[in-house]
Amino acid sequence: MAARTEQTDPPLSLDDIRAAARRIEGAVVRTPTMLSRTLSEATGAVVYVKFENLQFTAAYKERGALNKLLLMDEATRARGVIAASAGNHAQALAYHGARLGVPVTIVMPTGTPTIKVMQTEGHGAAVVLLGELFDEAYARALELAEARGLTFVHPFDDPEIIAGQGTVALEMLADAPEIETLVVPIGGGGLISGIATAAKALKPDIDLVGVQAELYPSMYCKTTGRHLPTAGDTIAEGIAVKEPGKLTAEIVAALVDEILLVPERDIETAVSLYLQIEKTVAEGAGAAGLAALLTHKERFAGRTVGLILTGGNIDTRLLATVLLRDLARSGRMARLRIQLQDRPGALFSVVKLFEKHRINIVEIYHQRIFTPLPAKDAFIDVECEARGAEHIERLIDDLHGEGFQVHPVEIH
Repeated sequence: MAARTEQTDPPLSLDDIRAAARRIEGAVVRTPTMLSRTLSEATGAVVYVKFENLQFTAAYKERGALNKLLLMDEATRARGVIAASAGNHAQALAYHGARLGVPVTIVMPTGTPTIKVMQTEGHGAAVVLLGELFDEAYARALELAEARGLTFVHPFDDPEIIAGQGTVALEMLADAPEIETLVVPIGGGGLISGIATAAKALKPDIDLVGVQAELYPSMYCKTTGRHLPTAGDTIAEGIAVKEPGKLTAEIVAALVDEILLVPERDIETAVSLYLQIEKTVAEGAGAAGLAALLTHKERFAGRTVGLILTGGNIDTRLLATVLLRDLARSGRMARLRIQLQDRPGALFSVVKLFEKHRINIVEIYHQRIFTPLPAKDAFIDVECEARGAEHIERLIDDLHGEGFQVHPVEIH
């Protein structure tokens, strides 16, 4: 459980969030909060989903960015704003900056995917690529802000940003007041800070649960005092934050009931479930809430849970990989390594068994040279599609019966 601390002077209030909601009304999408019967059946909870991937830039970040811009005076807007971001904050600020005539500069690490650079530039922002790591881009953005007289817009550790993000909770609890538990992804903590401030004021007994990727448990460590590694390649790059905000950490410690960690595998499964069940695209960070329901089923069983699908900006190639890996884990796709003698008809005898079991062959890789097998032997890797794991097992039994050595290539 997160350690709780008393706050004598809260940095923002429900009134601040309500004011933000009035300020941004009509300029951001009031996204739907919908009951998902299928996800409810899959998780054992009653699951409502708020589809923030339906924002114009496909993420909730527009709310905070727009609120921040609208609170600036004309002179500040005319000078321009700057931010360090490789993701949704950059696009949100660029888009609404262009709408309001505010010059926007975004500093991105040099390794930022080209598509994200192009999307940010497409919204009218000037992009500066600098540094291998986000910390270098962040430091450069602060330098440029001072040198050029620009206003730095922090992605999460700012009460005006937090107030904008908190409007998500106002809409959810208006649309589904029966929600007992809100499950919110945490990176720097801006979203959950806003949601917690609004939700606890409206419904003091509501259960607030934060979610972080196991590889990046920064807020979890901050609030529990534990020391865990914070690094690695996560599919949830939107919440891969090494150091949470000072302000957000205070709010989380005061208002959030628990922070849960989720493994990469369950985040991948959640991305796949959103596409298969809800026919909608979720980025890794956007699916983290659903991943928590998969990882910690007993924690949410029987409860009415609200999830925020925070964004849908995922690279299409990565999405394809995630979906194929999920097919493999479920047994609907498999790779079988089969040893056979390198002689005419050997491959045909294997293919006949696939045809017999009505299992579709997708690819065959035939290896004669780079193998420890005798020179007269070879192996083939067969990628195939089946109805499920039991279907594959029947084929493997038949292959063994015909004298073939078969080794499924596992995915973890």
